[in-house]
Amino acid sequence: MTGLQTVLLVEDEAKIAAVLRDYLVAAGYAVHILANGGVAADYVRDHAPAAVLLDLMLPGKDGLTVCREIRAFSNVPILMVTARVEEIDRLLGLELGADDYICKPFSPREVVARVKVVLRRSHPEPTPGAAAGLELDDARFEAKIRGVTLSLTPVEYRLLRTLAARTGCVFSRQQLIDAAYLDHRVVSDRTVDSHIKNLRRKLTDACPGEEPIASVYGVGYRLEPLEDP
Repeated sequence: MTGLQTVLLVEDEAKIAAVLRDYLVAAGYAVHILANGGVAADYVRDHAPAAVLLDLMLPGKDGLTVCREIRAFSNVPILMVTARVEEIDRLLGLELGADDYICKPFSPREVVARVKVVLRRSHPEPTPGAAAGLELDDARFEAKIRGVTLSLTPVEYRLLRTLAARTGCVFSRQQLIDAAYLDHRVVSDRTVDSHIKNLRRKLTDACPGEEPIASVYGVGYRLEPLEDP
């Protein structure tokens, strides 16, 4: 499978859903939002997301029912979300098969961290950047390659982080736009191409004789593994 891991977010509060989507996209995930529990199990069956963030109180079908339906055919990681702390004990007692439980109000960063934990348990994969010889510091938006600090703009950093999450896999321009621009502005393919051109130049300057970013005609871009220095 190529591209980003998809997190299904089943949440009927639009503001909460938008905030979580932005944080998850910034962390390198694709996000699909559903506001009705009645269609969640069918989406999981048809699209096989990497993880599900599932609110307890939903129109259509409540989260408990949706969790049972999904567990009947899938082992996808499920993180249950509830606004009532006292619900946690009841949820645990029901042994629904959820992988984690999160209480509202919550920190979006905490939610992203919990998603990463359950995905690492169920889908082990290399640390982003490791295969490409990169060191990425999300807190500082700082990237190093072979110990050399790259002078990147925030957009260039997000693009590099997304590409490095799956070295050798092709990302479409739209996937890169979604990851790089958190305000969901309208961005042309040419703008993405320009950022990639600058990013490629900076990587090539730090790794003479190599071409870390490859263009795939009609599809997008991929980050190539770097040779040992």
